[in-house]
Amino acid sequence: MYWRVRMVVFLGWTLLSVCLLVSASQAQKNIPAESGQNVMLTCRAPNNIQTVEWSRADLGGKYVFLYRDGRETLVHQHPSFKDRVDLQDKQMKDGDVSLILNNVTINDSGTYKCRVVETGTLGLKPISIIRLSVVDPPGSLGLIVGVVVAAVLIIAAFVGFVIYRKHKGEKSQGSH
Repeated sequence: MYWRVRMVVFLGWTLLSVCLLVSASQAQKNIPAESGQNVMLTCRAPNNIQTVEWSRADLGGKYVFLYRDGRETLVHQHPSFKDRVDLQDKQMKDGDVSLILNNVTINDSGTYKCRVVETGTLGLKPISIIRLSVVDPPGSLGLIVGVVVAAVLIIAAFVGFVIYRKHKGEKSQGSH
């Protein structure tokens, strides 16, 4: 009898763990982007919003975007996001606190968290976790390498031509 109880408890914990893993993996959204694109990081919250905070753990306590007491707060914004982020809907109708990130670069890759404080409550509630992966557009590295190789070949051909002409000139002067 004791082993049956242990088996039921074990299966219960296993099922609970699987459910938690599945729900946690669904909570994080992955967004791929190319450098130069504008990206929307989606987040919906209840309508009675007092504070919206978009953050990334690797920014040393600085924010990506902070809205508090009816206005955007720039004091603790990380410099790399200055003049590049804004709310999708500044009125936050229907709880839309999605963030637009303009002209993304590879340095914008990371895990973004959207947190809100509802009016009359304490503390930030995590609403959305988004993993942004920014890559260079296809062909951009190849184009750069191609231009550099072509420039080196042109310079080498020019230098070779100058050496050839100089050598030919010295030969013709030596024969007189």
